[in-house]
This record gives sequence, structure tokens and C-alpha cells, in this order.
Amino acid sequence: MATIRHSSRDWVMRAPPSSRMERIEAYFSGRGYDFHRHDTYAIGRTLAGVQSFHYRGALRHSLPGGSMVLHPDELHDGQAGDRDGFHYRMIYVQPALLQQALGGRALPYIDTGLSQDPRLFRTIDALLRGMDRHLDNLEEDDALYDLAQAMSAVAGARRGRRSFDFAGAERARELILASLERTVTLDELAAASGNDRWSLSRDFRALYGTSPYRYLTMRRLELVRKLAAGGIELASAAATAGFSDQSHMTRHFVRAYGLPPGAWLRMLRARTR
Repeated sequence: MATIRHSSRDWVMRAPPSSRMERIEAYFSGRGYDFHRHDTYAIGRTLAGVQSFHYRGALRHSLPGGSMVLHPDELHDGQAGDRDGFHYRMIYVQPALLQQALGGRALPYIDTGLSQDPRLFRTIDALLRGMDRHLDNLEEDDALYDLAQAMSAVAGARRGRRSFDFAGAERARELILASLERTVTLDELAAASGNDRWSLSRDFRALYGTSPYRYLTMRRLELVRKLAAGGIELASAAATAGFSDQSHMTRHFVRAYGLPPGAWLRMLRARTR
């Protein structure tokens, strides 16, 4: 994968931490990040400039006034659509959180990743305000519920809907969360779910937007980012999170976020200087 060269003007700011989601604000003068995919929804809006990205076989352009909703595990990149760069805010929400409001329905899917629907704009706004403060727990829960309902309404019904064993998939997900530092097998997850391994695999993808292995890998990467942002060396963070070594972690990091962990840390520090 090609190395991305960032301008000294580029920066990323993270909102105060939350156990439910990650909120960021960022500016990129040109190329932001290479092709990557993550297992969260990426939901937000462009504040200034033209935010261009390849998504589902086409080049999309996000402008101020609209909303972006990128589905989990969909490959995408990001770059400025003009020479003024682009400024944006984004929320990264785990599908498991939205499932608490959706009640086991299939995840909402907005084909183009872009929407002009005012219902979606309003619900996203509730989560993007106050980037410099913690959201109250109840405020955050209410906003996430409203967001899930708006996304479902805007996306509409999907063809081929079937019933899912949400309780079984949730038991498997909880086992993954308790197993970050050790090897876990699909047979072990299937036993916890009470289903056969292939039924669990299908249900897990429909309910959480990604495979069990990808879900485990992304939770490990989240731990790496938390440790590294707190000053832990990347090699130590990788070992603590269950990766075999730093290079193993870096390969997964680039695939998930579109830039190496060192570049991510430099942009975080650029905003705090």
C-alpha cells in the first residue's frame, strides 16, 4: 500500500472519550487516507470544502448541508475535492449499539453513503454538537436511539429480510469482548451462541456488519489506539492488545483506518500543540 504524505496543516481532534462511540473533527488539505474499511458505521457531515471518497464503485462528493452514512466493512478512501481542502466531523458507532434500538432488525443501508434527508441531518446534529465536552449518558443514549430510527426510516426495508437469532449472536459478541488477549475459535463462539458455526456467521454479519474475526481484530485495534494515545509505545500496545508483534498490528491498522499508526499519532499531536 502506498505511503500517504500529509501536510503539516492536517489535523485530527478527538472529542472527550465515550464508552459508546468515537467522535472526531478533522481537516485535510489533500489526500486524507487510503482505501480502508472499519467495522463501525462512519456517520457525519462535511463542514467546509468538498470531501470526496470512493464508495461502492463510484466517486462520491460530500458537501456542507448533507449527511454521510458509510456502512460497516465497506471499502472507502478520502481526499479533498478541490484545492481548499475539507473540514468535517464524524461519529464512529458500533452496530451493536444501534442494535439495542433496532431490536435485532437487519442493519440500515444507505446505498450511496450520502443523504439529504432532514431527519438524518437533525439526529446527527445532536451527536456532533459540543465536540469539546462530554455528552451526558442519557443525552447520548437518546441521541443514538433517534439516530438508529432515522437511519432505518431513511434506508427503508431491505429485500430478503429474514429472522435472526439476536440473543445468540450477542452471546458470541460478549465472548469476543472477553477474549481480546487470547485465541478464540468459531466453534467456541458457536457453542456460546447455541447455533451452528455458519448460522452464527450469517447472523453476526447481518446484525453487526462484519465477521466475528474482523470484530475481534477491530476491538484489539481500538485498545491499541487507546494505549498509544495515552503514551504507551506502539510495540507494547500491540502486545497488550493480543497482536503477535508491532508489524502485525500495523498491517491491520492501515487496512482499518487508511494510514499507519505513527501518522495517526502525529496528527493527533498536531492539534494539541
